Amino acid sequence: MAGELNPFKIAQKQLDDAAKIMKLEKGVHKFLREPMRVFEFDLEIKMDSGKKKKFKGFRVQYNDARGPCKGGIRYHPEETLDTVKALAAWMTWKCAVVNIPFGGGKGGVICNPKQMSKSELERLSRAYVRKLADKIGSDKDIPAPDVYTDSQTMAWMLDEYEKIKGSHQPGMITGKPLALGGSEGRDAATGRGVSIVVREAAKNKGVRLKGAKVAIQGFGNVGKWAAILLNELGARVIAVSDSRCAIYEPNGIDVERVVAWKEKTGTLEGFEGTTCITNEQLLELDVDILIPAALENQLTKDNADRIKAKIIAEAANGPTTPDADKIFEKKGILVIPDFLCNSGGVTVSYFEWVQGNDGYYWGEEEVNEKLDAILTKAFIDVVSRMQSEKTSMRTAAYTIAVKRVADAMKLRGWV
Repeated sequence: MAGELNPFKIAQKQLDDAAKIMKLEKGVHKFLREPMRVFEFDLEIKMDSGKKKKFKGFRVQYNDARGPCKGGIRYHPEETLDTVKALAAWMTWKCAVVNIPFGGGKGGVICNPKQMSKSELERLSRAYVRKLADKIGSDKDIPAPDVYTDSQTMAWMLDEYEKIKGSHQPGMITGKPLALGGSEGRDAATGRGVSIVVREAAKNKGVRLKGAKVAIQGFGNVGKWAAILLNELGARVIAVSDSRCAIYEPNGIDVERVVAWKEKTGTLEGFEGTTCITNEQLLELDVDILIPAALENQLTKDNADRIKAKIIAEAANGPTTPDADKIFEKKGILVIPDFLCNSGGVTVSYFEWVQGNDGYYWGEEEVNEKLDAILTKAFIDVVSRMQSEKTSMRTAAYTIAVKRVADAMKLRGWV
């Protein structure tokens, strides 16, 4: 990966920009530029063929000054340690900006889950937990689902951890199935969070959400729920994409039908009444709201000038490079930074952790109300800081989050 697009260097550059504005003490700044702990290891499992195969695994615990580390586990063929480090840093700021008592962490395994059987994925998931059993847990580091992992993955990991510890530990992992102590509302939480902050951003930019044109790059769990919930708010979703195809209909796509089509066929390809376009073309459509909900580094200096959206809602992690950020700021495009925009998942994961530790569970309506209240307040706080500091929304979010982490570090006497 070119240095310019190295996700961890981007995360560090974003921190550096905020530190400069904040006049952050050098010692604190230096501490926050690197993760506190990095675990890199091999996982050897038996494949269905009977042969053994090694996979490279990672877990990064970036900072735990405000509470146990929190962050998902990704299974991806192009996973890198720098990506995991960047995501762990962003998780640190994400938990801080919405003011929940967690630090940031992230995990990953280099593998192609699309080429693995269910039993192979189960063996891989259990091996991952065995390797980290003494490093994770409800009061240390709490994993969750991420790219190509899901509630079933979490169930295997929970079971393996509880076998090792010899006791029930529902708070050690989130994103679990409801039957194993998961939370109502968790499946839709990240997409719901996106819809909440987009709603607030539309008010801020004077964009009428009813009838607003929306394009969504990425139609996994987050993109799907963002489409469903924004459609319910009256927005007109005109384009969505997955890894194989982008579909476009200027008059609006029937979201319910396209969700059903994707679930039935596994792809967006061939959805009736739409035109097939590229993912690159989707990003450059004339829309009010653009939601990159796929992978990092999608909006760069090479395409930023051609982006027409009034609001960019970063549902993915790290979709915008620093060079693109500068261009968007000059163009007056409001970029809702990833660690605020996609914080709905970790917020409801926090609720799940609380519920699991207490053994008392809330209904979905209560979960959604609590989520809305937390994200609306966080959005208003960030916009207020953006306006008072006359800076970008990303830098404003950073200054709030970094100060909260720095304050916790100082109170502990770390710096």
